[in-house]
Amino acid sequence: MKHVLITGGSRGIGAAAVRAFAQAGCRVTFFYEKHRAQAQAVAAETGAQAICCDVTDGEAVKAAVASIAPVDVLINNAGVAHYGLISEITEQEWEHLFSVNVGGVYRCVNAVLPAMLQKQSGCILNVASMWGQVGASCEAAYSASKGAVIALTKALAQELGPSGIRVNCVSPGVILTDMTARVGEDVLSDLAEQTPLGRNGTPEDVAAALVYLAEANYVTGQILPVNGGFVV
Repeated sequence: MKHVLITGGSRGIGAAAVRAFAQAGCRVTFFYEKHRAQAQAVAAETGAQAICCDVTDGEAVKAAVASIAPVDVLINNAGVAHYGLISEITEQEWEHLFSVNVGGVYRCVNAVLPAMLQKQSGCILNVASMWGQVGASCEAAYSASKGAVIALTKALAQELGPSGIRVNCVSPGVILTDMTARVGEDVLSDLAEQTPLGRNGTPEDVAAALVYLAEANYVTGQILPVNGGFVV
């Protein structure tokens, strides 16, 4: 039975991934930071283990990973967004966003890597964004951080491939989560109309792509778009 560790697993894409991998028969552990009640509900529903862990805290990440069984599949999903002009984002906000979105990947990868290297096998899946591929006005910091995740995915795939470790990422489009809840219904409707498949995505759409990549044994270094054709 594969052991899957998912960061940011209490809500949205992360919670959908917890459900999908649990349904696939995997042993699932997930990190959460603030949403304790939601995390407990997901754990009770799926049988997954929930651990409160801030991915910006390297020591906390190491301790959390040390407390669980060796990880076969790591899914770096924890992320934050910022909407506004580049001139309006503060240095503190910029640094926090990168500490979560990029630094969190770095810390979690390094925490699980020793066991993967010892086994000479493993799978690392990162959650990026289509804005990391093409950029988005008023989301410069978020776009830049997700672009970094995409570049890191490609670099790690080359570095870790000889050790039997695959590294891929999904690049979601407009997904109906708490992150898009602040967007007006008229804007979401317009985005759906611009999407060739005629709708915005769901967390379950992304979770299905993650399950595929976890089992795709000859796929590494790839960016799998989950955007309904919005960016091709």
